[in-house]
Amino acid sequence: MTKTKEQEGELRFSKPTKDDGAEVWELIKHTGVLDLNSSYSYLMWCEIFSETSIVVEREGNTVGFISGFIHPDQPETLFIWQVAVNESERGSGLATRMLYHLLKREGCGEVNHVEATVSPSNTASQQLFKGLAKKLRTKCVIHDYFTSNDFPKEGHEDELLFKIGPIQKEKILVEG
Repeated sequence: MTKTKEQEGELRFSKPTKDDGAEVWELIKHTGVLDLNSSYSYLMWCEIFSETSIVVEREGNTVGFISGFIHPDQPETLFIWQVAVNESERGSGLATRMLYHLLKREGCGEVNHVEATVSPSNTASQQLFKGLAKKLRTKCVIHDYFTSNDFPKEGHEDELLFKIGPIQKEKILVEG
């Protein structure tokens, strides 16, 4: 499978393939803040959900990744599962640019909402999704979603549901 690539400066944005799975796993591992899933799950994610996920490389190194999927019960909603940015790229707006690239894809043509769960201590992700809503001039509604008691692992924080939208496609094209 060949990757669809878009260049932006020295960064290369593309649809992930299974060949990206191992590096994505390493990126997630080295963030130190995201839940690390099995390496198998990232291989599968990069292979099966490539249309709604994105990988970013700089000089052959993976520096960004977003895993997302179209919500099965809400085909107009792109659910973002994980956003990872290498420490060297943090603060550069890379996560927002990845979201814009995803929302412009043909596979997200019907998307008019973005959802994600965010823990209360993850201020970077909260700022990302609130900032996306602001840039798209739309709402960001936050609800309780999963409580810490829902998780089998002790010490997992609550997860709040961020719902951004409705999104007007012309704003993605102008802003992105």
